[in-house]
Amino acid sequence: MAQLTAKDTTNLGFLTLMREANGYMGGYLVTNQFGRPLEFRLSSAVQPNRVQQILYGETLEPYICADLIGKTMVEKTSTPSSCILTDHTAALDLRRSLEVPVACLRAKDEPDAPVRCHPGFPDDAVFFRDLLERLNGVLDLAEPFGRIREAIGEARKLGAGTRV
Repeated sequence: MAQLTAKDTTNLGFLTLMREANGYMGGYLVTNQFGRPLEFRLSSAVQPNRVQQILYGETLEPYICADLIGKTMVEKTSTPSSCILTDHTAALDLRRSLEVPVACLRAKDEPDAPVRCHPGFPDDAVFFRDLLERLNGVLDLAEPFGRIREAIGEARKLGAGTRV
C-alpha cells in the first residue's frame, strides 16, 4: 500500500446532488486528503418548469446537475481541489467545464471500476486509479457524501448556509 507524503497533499472535492419535490439541490465539500473539511457550499433549489423539461429533454438533468449547480458551486469555492468526486452520474458533464478530473463513485455492489469517468476524458480514469491507490486505507471516498447530506439537513433546520 502506498503511503501519502507531504508532497502528495491533495484537496478533494465532493459533490452530491439530491432531487426533491422542490427541485434539485447540491452540496459541495472540499477536504484535504484525510477527509478534513476545508470549505463547504450549499446550493439553493433549482426547479425546472414544464417548458424547460420539454425543451431540454434527456439533457435536462445533466444540465441542472453539472452546469447550473455543480459548476456554480465549484467556481464560487475559494479552495481549489485536484479532482471532484460525485455520487450522481448526471454531474459527470461538469468535466466539460473544468480542468480537473471528475468521477462518479460507484456503489460497492456495482461491477467494474470503483469510479466512472466522463467518456470524453479517458485520462481521468488513470488519474483516479492512482488516487485510489494512494488513498487506500487513508480515506473512505463514500463517507464525505453522508456528511454533506447531513450538513444540508442541518443547514435547512437553521435556515442558513452558504448558497450559490
